[in-house]
Amino acid sequence: MMDSNFKLERNDYGRLVLTTAAGEVVEGVVPVRAFPIAAPGEGIALVGPDGHEAGWIDRLDALPAALRQLVEEELGRREFMPEIRRLRAVSSFATPSTWSVDTDRGATAFVLWGEEFIRRLGKSGLLIEDSHGIHFLVRDINALDKQSRKLLDRFL
Repeated sequence: MMDSNFKLERNDYGRLVLTTAAGEVVEGVVPVRAFPIAAPGEGIALVGPDGHEAGWIDRLDALPAALRQLVEEELGRREFMPEIRRLRAVSSFATPSTWSVDTDRGATAFVLWGEEFIRRLGKSGLLIEDSHGIHFLVRDINALDKQSRKLLDRFL
C-alpha cells in the first residue's frame, strides 16, 4: 500500500505529477488498474513515464474524494483508447503538430505537443497522448502501412 502522505496533482500540461512521502517527484504518471474487470476499484499502479511503478493505491474508495476523482478522471481518459490504424497526414514534423489518423472508431485529428508524449509499449507498440490527454494506441508499428510507418519514424 502506498503511504497516505503522497500528493497527486495535474501540471500545466494536464499530466499527473506524483510527489511521494519521501519527496520524490514523478511527472507524467498514469494510473493502471491491476484487475480492470475482476476488481476495478482495487490495485491501481501509478506508472511513471519510464514504464516502472512509481506508486500503488490499494483501494480507490479509501482515497480522499478529490484525489479519488482525479484518479478516476485519468483512468477514464486512459481507458478510452482509440487504436490508430493509419496515419493520413501530420501538419509538421516539428511539434506541436496536428495528426490526421484513422482509428478503430473512425477518422479523427489531434494535436501532439511533443515527442515525449509518445511512449513505447514493448517492442512494437506505442501509446500517443494528445493535447487533451486522450491516449491513442498503436498496437504494432509493423502492421501499419508504409506511409504511416514513414510518418511515425520522423517522431521516434
